[in-house]
Amino acid sequence: MEQIPQANRWRRYSDWDDRPLRLDRFAREDPANGFAAFSSPADPRPGLATEAGRVVSMDGVPAHDFDLIDAFIAEYHLDPDVAAEAMAMDSGEVARMLVDMHVPRETLVRLAHGMTPAKLADVVSRLNALEIAFAYAKMRPRKTPGNQAHVTNAKDDPLQLAADAAVAVGFGFDELETTMRVARNAWSNAVACLVGSAVGDWGTLFQCSSEEAEELKIGMAGFTSYAETVSVYGTERTFVDGDDTPWSKAFLVAAYASRGIKARCTSGGGAELLMGYHEAKSLLYLEARCLCLQRGMGVQGTQNGGIDGAPVTASISGGMREIMAENLLAVWLDLECASGNDARPTESEIRVGAKILPYLIAGSDLICSGFGSILKYDNSFNPSLFNGEEMEDFLVLQRDFEADGGLTPLPETKALDLRIRAVEAISAVLEELDLARPTPQMKASVVVASGSRETTTFSPGETARISEAIQTRGIDVLDVIRALHRRGFSPEAENLLRLVKLRVSGDYLQTSAIVRRGRILSAVNDPNDYAGPGSGYRLSDERREEICDIRDTIGQSEVLAAQAMHRRAEARRITYEAKGDAGEGTDPLDVVIGISPAFGLQLFQTTGGLNLSDVLRALIRGVEDGGARPRILRMHHTADTSFLGLTAAQMAGSGYGIGIQAKGTAVIHARGRMPHNNLELFSNAPITTLAHYEQLGRNAASFARGVPPEPVVVPTEGQALGARYHAQVALIHAIETGLTVPDRAPEEIEILFLGQKEKA
Repeated sequence: MEQIPQANRWRRYSDWDDRPLRLDRFAREDPANGFAAFSSPADPRPGLATEAGRVVSMDGVPAHDFDLIDAFIAEYHLDPDVAAEAMAMDSGEVARMLVDMHVPRETLVRLAHGMTPAKLADVVSRLNALEIAFAYAKMRPRKTPGNQAHVTNAKDDPLQLAADAAVAVGFGFDELETTMRVARNAWSNAVACLVGSAVGDWGTLFQCSSEEAEELKIGMAGFTSYAETVSVYGTERTFVDGDDTPWSKAFLVAAYASRGIKARCTSGGGAELLMGYHEAKSLLYLEARCLCLQRGMGVQGTQNGGIDGAPVTASISGGMREIMAENLLAVWLDLECASGNDARPTESEIRVGAKILPYLIAGSDLICSGFGSILKYDNSFNPSLFNGEEMEDFLVLQRDFEADGGLTPLPETKALDLRIRAVEAISAVLEELDLARPTPQMKASVVVASGSRETTTFSPGETARISEAIQTRGIDVLDVIRALHRRGFSPEAENLLRLVKLRVSGDYLQTSAIVRRGRILSAVNDPNDYAGPGSGYRLSDERREEICDIRDTIGQSEVLAAQAMHRRAEARRITYEAKGDAGEGTDPLDVVIGISPAFGLQLFQTTGGLNLSDVLRALIRGVEDGGARPRILRMHHTADTSFLGLTAAQMAGSGYGIGIQAKGTAVIHARGRMPHNNLELFSNAPITTLAHYEQLGRNAASFARGVPPEPVVVPTEGQALGARYHAQVALIHAIETGLTVPDRAPEEIEILFLGQKEKA
């Protein structure tokens, strides 16, 4: 036997090489070098010993060997009234309690306050991904989900920042976060985003992510209402390398709170690995230490779940699950959780969708921290898991799963109105405070621009001068409010003033607090009460309607309206004259073309955009060229393609017929065959051409002459035709079936192609 030529590769692997996934890189598990998601030989075993109310040993480390993290956790996190009970419990039993809807959240939060980092990590490591998502839905502090947006651009342009902030608020983000390409532009960025966030609504909290001392100054000037840049790490060397301690971080958090600024810490698996001080410990254990530190600080919440370390965490086996697990630890410890999803850990859109799904269906205090509401290239934090390019994908996911991701579809006209108003408002502030004078051309370019590459506006140097003037002149939020009011932007001035009043009262310093439609929602007045089906957060009818109101939805009225646009044109091309009930043919070369009930009456184009008159002409021409004689019958008893074709074959003298629906699906059938066992089928109507239909007619004639032809195969390149067309197809078929009359006989139809005066 002749040997198969030696090949060096199956070409499928070459195809896979071109997929976005191949841009990802995956790390082997290597605990000694920090590449371990859930467990490492260097992780300590859970343990706690106390004497006279003092911790003398924790997770295998005696008190005299505590590093600064151990010391802080032992002093400020562990509750001595709970610790003995909690640490004595079997970890597997506690894990089952986390997914038991009958165990109240409050019971589990109390136990967490008595557990060491190793114990907490040991418990959640026993949960699979589904169980982690379920436990997260149960344990998150606030019932109503929320979301946070990144609002930045590559130019630090204040006009674009204001416009994008206004649109982000329009989409429903509860918090906005900005940062800079040029550090000294922080003050300008803060003012621009603050003004934009006040357009159209009020209550959206705002942060300017900058150097910590600078950020605190911006906050004290009244421009920001929350902060989450207080970074916490899981090893002592990482803290020391950053010239920080848990005590200095706790002081900074208190400084924010004392000025009415909501504060979260930031941590996340992979941080210590990236910084080189992982101590060969697993990512989950190190993050458990971080979160115990944060609880001990008394901070309101945390931003965790990979964060900047998400790409390296996702490269490790089980890394995505670890990110979920560390978020679960956060809410179990009763911290507000801004659950990451703010760094893009993969180039694969499939992995992106898979990563967001658990958070979408479980809900989160803030599902993203944040979502890149701008384009990827404009995201100064680096691309998020989702960015402006994928905004509508996220909105559709909400609708798909009837899950509240915190966002609401925004009509095009509303988005444009918000951008115009925001650009005019920030321009008014810049002019009133003698900071800059944007030209009409600059403003116009920003209003319609999708990103900064399309704008003609301030140079980075001009923006820097604006920012430095705001800082050196001591401009604060009240100056901005007065400027807005003087220039006729009273609603925006009032919106900002309301937020300042809330800051003075400190109402949004409650755990997991957001401001929705002027009302504080927090773990205090909106606690998560999930206890199984029918409890916890559920979409209201009003909210469900908002989520479902995406673009490009169609119904039967839209389909009929689109078809009606072609009615007049078709009337100039073809007429269908009914000649009464059809009889069975006797001519051995008689080939019947059976058309569907709505063909040429209510429907006039195929899903591929072909005029039905042209399709019918092609079929007739093919039958005639093949040496047979076509006859047209309209079927009234069915709209099913197979039965259209089978009935046509039964009525044809040759015993062969063509069945065709108005949407373009067609078959060749033969008398006596099973209904769905046709001879040829055109199932992909959207990519079927007139040449294909003509050849189908020619093949039907060949069958009639007793010469089996080469089947016609419509080439496809794997297009997702179902996703593109199935809704339209189902609506069209509903129109067809609505016209069927089960007992009505086929009707003889005389076709006249106008202009050529051809009859068939």
